[in-house]
Amino acid sequence: MPSPIPPKAGPAVNATCAVRLIDRRTKLPHRINGTPLVLFTRRPVEAVAELLAGRDPQIWEARVEPLEHASKAGAGSC
Repeated sequence: MPSPIPPKAGPAVNATCAVRLIDRRTKLPHRINGTPLVLFTRRPVEAVAELLAGRDPQIWEARVEPLEHASKAGAGSC
């Protein structure tokens, strides 16, 4: 299960992560024109901050998920 808070708080990590904006009321990802909003990044802390900026934290959360191939390659984790 994806982590709601990135465990590593640094400027960048070695693994690429998927960061999703989740509506706490429905537990579903935010969608734009029917497509889930997903950011792919090696800077999950910055991506979370950008996604949550100006949003009500009681309604929105960001989830960070390391991508499979990155963690299998030993590149690190989010």
